[in-house]
Amino acid sequence: MDDDDISARRAACTDSLLGNGLIRPPELLASIDADALPDLYGEGGVVAELEQHVADLLGKPAAVFLPSGTMAQGAVLRVHADQRTSRTIVWHPYSHLEQHEGQGYSRLHQLVGRPVGDFERLITIDDLRGVAEPVAALLLELPQRDLGGALPAWDDLVAQTAWAREQGAAVHLDGARLWEAAAGYERSPAEVAALFDTVYVSFYKGIGALPGCCVAGPVADVAQVREWRGRMGGTLFALWPAASSALGLLDTSLAEMPARLAHARAVAAAVAELPGIRVVPDPPQTPMMHLLFGTTAERFRANARRISEQTGLWVWPNAFETGDPQVVRCELSVGRATLRHKPETVVEILSGLCG
Repeated sequence: MDDDDISARRAACTDSLLGNGLIRPPELLASIDADALPDLYGEGGVVAELEQHVADLLGKPAAVFLPSGTMAQGAVLRVHADQRTSRTIVWHPYSHLEQHEGQGYSRLHQLVGRPVGDFERLITIDDLRGVAEPVAALLLELPQRDLGGALPAWDDLVAQTAWAREQGAAVHLDGARLWEAAAGYERSPAEVAALFDTVYVSFYKGIGALPGCCVAGPVADVAQVREWRGRMGGTLFALWPAASSALGLLDTSLAEMPARLAHARAVAAAVAELPGIRVVPDPPQTPMMHLLFGTTAERFRANARRISEQTGLWVWPNAFETGDPQVVRCELSVGRATLRHKPETVVEILSGLCG
């Protein structure tokens, strides 16, 4: 099955249960306020409005808008390292910087990544206490996407951030899904962000806006990230379309997160009645989960094709293989589209993928 075939089938579908659904270009364009004030090379207009709004939401003195999280996190971690004698950044083995960014942190910013702990569980305070070398920053991802959206217990999180400060290290939050994590903790984004020196948040994932992100933190750190944005080619002539989209969708999506979490847990409870499908973590800790299907990758692909062609419902075209050839894995982010489908409907669809 090639990419063209998958794209054609997706284009032919009329509905989805995945995340925020089949967001088409007209919908994304409609999320841009026609009366938005444009910026000029990232200064002023709706970009400045979004930056202030995010800073206020996260309880930080300042924020800066960037076109991508890869650019944002590399820059802010460099800022932390440049202020310290160490260039070592401690993170989970599944960290996006370690797994998906082509070693950009090393090649561009001369940082040293140090994964701690095991792939299949969250970082613990004992993992951190086993680090003897000087550390520039501790990066924590909330929730841990590759573990199904798992969150450390709040007291564990407090202990881990305190450990970093005891080492003289900065604490940075990979908060691409902070909005979901806040719902899981039943705390405001600002309460979660207060544990961290700097915070990265994304607008295209759970929020469903055009691509873009912010880094929030102290005024001096944010000013340096803004300079690095320019050095790395991220200060475009006009950033206002993406900023306007984010500003228009952010508050509504954030208010919806508790309902998304409740729906995720209702779906997981319904799935528990199905043979051959398992939820990780169970129950979900945020509005997302991983689903383990007792089937082969080939059967899953065939079932997904059948569902999309016969019903017009877009599901995962492929599943991730696991160490067991009879088990595959998918990630279900619960968003606006998922909320439109009752848990029993979701279960019926999932059972069709497993057959």
